[in-house]
Amino acid sequence: MNAVVTTNQGQLRGSITGGVHRFLGIAYAAPTLGANRFRPPQPLQPWDGIRDADQYGAAPFQLAPPESAGTEWDTGVGGADCLNLNIWTPDPRSAGLPVMVWIQGGAFEIGSTAAYNGTNFARDGVVCVVINWRVGADGFLDLGDGNANAGLLDQVAALEWVRDNITAFGGDPGNVTVFGESAGAMSIGVLLSMPAAEGLFRRAILQSGAAHHEIDTSTAQRTGGLLAALLGVPATRDAVAAVPTRQLLAAQAQLKADLAARPDPERWGQEVVASRMLWQPTIDGATVPGRPIERIAAGSGSAVDVIVGTNTEDWQLFLAITGVIAKVTEADLADSRSVDGFPPLSVYGLPAGVALREYRSHYPASSPGELLAAVETDWWVRIPALRLAEAHEAAALTTGARTYMYEFGWRAPGLGAVHAVEVPFVFDTLDGDSRLFGPLLGPNPPQPLADAMHRAWVSFAATGDPGWPLYERAGRATMFFDTSSGVIHDPRAWERGLWKDVR
Repeated sequence: MNAVVTTNQGQLRGSITGGVHRFLGIAYAAPTLGANRFRPPQPLQPWDGIRDADQYGAAPFQLAPPESAGTEWDTGVGGADCLNLNIWTPDPRSAGLPVMVWIQGGAFEIGSTAAYNGTNFARDGVVCVVINWRVGADGFLDLGDGNANAGLLDQVAALEWVRDNITAFGGDPGNVTVFGESAGAMSIGVLLSMPAAEGLFRRAILQSGAAHHEIDTSTAQRTGGLLAALLGVPATRDAVAAVPTRQLLAAQAQLKADLAARPDPERWGQEVVASRMLWQPTIDGATVPGRPIERIAAGSGSAVDVIVGTNTEDWQLFLAITGVIAKVTEADLADSRSVDGFPPLSVYGLPAGVALREYRSHYPASSPGELLAAVETDWWVRIPALRLAEAHEAAALTTGARTYMYEFGWRAPGLGAVHAVEVPFVFDTLDGDSRLFGPLLGPNPPQPLADAMHRAWVSFAATGDPGWPLYERAGRATMFFDTSSGVIHDPRAWERGLWKDVR
């Protein structure tokens, strides 16, 4: 018989597949239309009777995903009841199981829980939770009225729901690990610094994202004002909320196209031009009191065990799938103008001449497009990951919390060790059940590598030890995941010095 569990809001009936109990589409907060649009998540009202939890819930309102995300990135239908989550558990009658909460990526613009399958975590004794949270303008619109960062507050609300209810699914609310990739990892970097998230998780894994990508209120409000002007409404929350969703999404798509066509820092702000992300966490002085990396260095999140890492050629994915990587010339890299919508090297804080000289000396056989990808990988994820590891390790000396680093180096055919390729290895879904980025992996991806990476993530969630040495206290030890995995020390140390004065 399918199990029935009792949560604080009411009863839920799940389903059983392959011995794993699934509870899908569980609401953790109220719908987000009407008075709740663009505002912090509101409490969910209790219900009578038993609700079926055997179908994926609505996805957040969002733009269409890029082709690179695969056809099943967003298999849910967008809707106002998007604040929902999915749970896979070995057995709801269990007790004290480690809990892992996945925060998905998608450039703070797209994403759906339906793209991820937590079955193999449950198979290995973990209660796996995958959450939806608002993206785009719905999640990060800032109009100067004190209501920024709704998407981050959604994540906090989901973690509070887990704290209050996960015991009913066999999980230990005192042993929660948050893990995420890209914008999900960047979100975790912010959560580590947020007072509202304190105490909601014991461990954190950040995959290709850290604590450096956020914008100030003036930049965020500039984007909000541009959106309102494009919609032809006053720059107030009520006025924007009254716009039909289809029209609002069309305006967001137009803004994105305008940014790509005219990446002018005077119009958008330097951070938006460099990141090409219109919507991202805002340092509003309340939900996000200050720069996350600075707050982490000062001790925020210092009681949380952390793994942080990147893929060797992370940002090469975006240059490859757009075809830009083959078009970039050496002259383009030295130019002060953008390359096919990608910012010039100077936007990243390094003088173009210095960057070209240093990167060329270390990658003599690389094409100009590959050099651009290397710079973007460092700016986006690798240098932020190093700085997070160093800041957290130093702050955690007084708490005993642990800091680990990894690098994923397996090269997908024709692409390399690019962004998000590690995700099916983490979820151990190389067997044809991978909904996410499966086409990027090519034929016969190495199952032993998935076994090793998945096992390390499960071990860390259960014990705080993924199976390799601590970072700084072991000579900047980094676990390198490939078909032949092993620990290396301080890989590419030259990058650290090159970027020392950038952000």
